[in-house]
Amino acid sequence: MEKDRLSELPDHLILQILSFLFAKQAVQTCILSKRFDNLWKRLPTLRLTSSSFKHLKDFTKFVSKILSLRDHSTSLHSLTFHRHSLVEPHLLKRVLKYAVSHNVEQIYVRVKCDIQHFPPTLFSSHTLTSLKLALVHPKIYAKRALFPTNSINLPSLTTLCLHLFAFSVNNDGCAEPFSIFNKLNTLVIDKCEVEDSQNLWISSATLVKLTIVTRDYPPDDCIEIELSTPNLCTFTFIGSPFHKLYGSKTNLASIKHVDIDVNLMASSAEYSSFLLNWLIQLTNIKSLTLSSPTLQVLFLVSDLLKVELSSLSNLKSLKVMRKKPSSIPDGIVDFLIQNSPSAKVDIIEVDIED
Repeated sequence: MEKDRLSELPDHLILQILSFLFAKQAVQTCILSKRFDNLWKRLPTLRLTSSSFKHLKDFTKFVSKILSLRDHSTSLHSLTFHRHSLVEPHLLKRVLKYAVSHNVEQIYVRVKCDIQHFPPTLFSSHTLTSLKLALVHPKIYAKRALFPTNSINLPSLTTLCLHLFAFSVNNDGCAEPFSIFNKLNTLVIDKCEVEDSQNLWISSATLVKLTIVTRDYPPDDCIEIELSTPNLCTFTFIGSPFHKLYGSKTNLASIKHVDIDVNLMASSAEYSSFLLNWLIQLTNIKSLTLSSPTLQVLFLVSDLLKVELSSLSNLKSLKVMRKKPSSIPDGIVDFLIQNSPSAKVDIIEVDIED
């Protein structure tokens, strides 16, 4: 009989291995051996996902048991909570409350839930460093959940990713949801909106990476985004460019790496002018990545190739992601490197499925 080498490993290594599994698999693995029987109760990582269950009611019961039976003296390093169908608000609140009360450092939640307001206690943690929330409302035209910026207390947060949230405005009629985070490094705003306004102010002295993803169909009016981010280095944009960027020259000049992938549904002269203005305003770009649909939209600018750019003089690298079957307009690459002819140009073929 072969020697069971796995059982000889110390608990902390076993727990590290089990942390790569979904919670259901981790529990099932522990049950196979008396040596591991209760080890799952000390898992530092909980990956709770409904894809491991045939019936959603079984998933709900499993989550409740995990939270009840887990060793409460063990801190929780990270929590992943995914449910493909509708999740009850009380279950979502219980999961988040449990995580925060056990000194969680990373939270990733992606659920469909009929909830518009989160209790303030769910977002009061001195240990949380990464928060990723994707909240889909079951009703298409329902109001989105408000991100509770006024009552949030996350002094250690460095990464924030929000999907389908709404931001409330202050007395000046502008949303300023991120200035309360003193250590924020990475921010992803995915299909979020501002309530009763089109003005979003992104203010952060520590922000380095910013990603904005928009819905495919633009609103009636363009959205104005003001950047007060003196250390912002990387800017990524995906979607329809119905945004006007504002910011001091110092703030915008800090951006060195830009990646833009525009949806072809945004093919209009107005949006193409927004794109051109971005490239003019972001004066200190060193690496620029553009998709071929982005170039097609940009090419809608009247007499684009005759425009003398006052920017892109520091460009070192230009990457064009050619998404089949879209093409690259003639002359547009030379237009982009007119002030940096020695920049390295790479044309990368990309299948639409990618």
